[in-house]
Amino acid sequence: MKITFLGTGTSQGVPVIGCHCEVCNSLDYRDKRLRTSVMIELNNLNLVIDSGPDFRQQMLREKVQKIDAILYTHEHKDHTAGMDDIRAFNFKHNMDMPIYGRINVLNQLKQEFSYVFSGANYPGLPKVVLNIIENKPFEINYNLITPVEVMHGKIPVFGFRFNNFAYITDANFISNEEKNKLKNLDVLVLNALRIQPHVSHFTLQEAIEVVKELNPKKAYFTHISHYLGLHSEIDPKLPPNIYLAYDGLKIEI
Repeated sequence: MKITFLGTGTSQGVPVIGCHCEVCNSLDYRDKRLRTSVMIELNNLNLVIDSGPDFRQQMLREKVQKIDAILYTHEHKDHTAGMDDIRAFNFKHNMDMPIYGRINVLNQLKQEFSYVFSGANYPGLPKVVLNIIENKPFEINYNLITPVEVMHGKIPVFGFRFNNFAYITDANFISNEEKNKLKNLDVLVLNALRIQPHVSHFTLQEAIEVVKELNPKKAYFTHISHYLGLHSEIDPKLPPNIYLAYDGLKIEI
C-alpha cells in the first residue's frame, strides 16, 4: 500500500492576501499546504479521499493518471469543491467515477453540483456513480474498507481504515466504540489543526494524546492550519513515532 498526501492544509486560519508572517514567507516546501486530501494505492486501485478546491492542482502536481473511486469524509466545501474536475478522468478512461459518502454528503453534492445530476448529457459533463455508505464495512473491488465515525463539533465525519492504515480528518472527538476500530495500526493519519483550542478540531496536544492512546507504530498529522507554525520547528518537537505530514509526502506500508 502506498499513501500520497495530496494536501495537508485547511481553510481554517488561511492568511489574508499580503500576509507577511513566517509561514507565508517560508521557503520550506513543507509549509506550502493545499487543502487536505490523500491518495491510497491499494491492489492496483487508486482511491482518493476528498476532492477539495485544490483537487486539480494536486492531480497535476502528482501526475495522477487514474482514479478508481473517491471517498468523501463529509460535506464541507474544503473537502468537496473540486468534484467537477473528475471529468478529465471520465474522458481519459471512458468511465463514470464511483463516489462514496453517507447520504447527507451525497445530497449536498447533488445540491452544489446540480448540473451534474440534472439529466442533461452534453459533452464534458462530469459523470459519477453514487454509492451510499453507512457506518459499517464496505468493499471496493473486493478491498475491505471500514468507516470510522468521528465528530467534527456537532457534525459526524467518516474516517477510513484500509488494512493496517487509517485516515481521520476534521475531528475533535472519537468515541470508545470507534477507537476500537483503530487498534493495531501500522500508520494512523490524524488532524492537528493548531496549538490553541478549537471548537471542532483536535489541537496539536490533543492529537498527540489520541495517538498515545491508540498506539499505532507511526502517526502523521494533517489538516494543519496556518497557525500551527513552521514545519521545521514543530516536527522535531513531536514524540519519536509522530510526524507532521506535508504535501507530496509518500509513505509505503
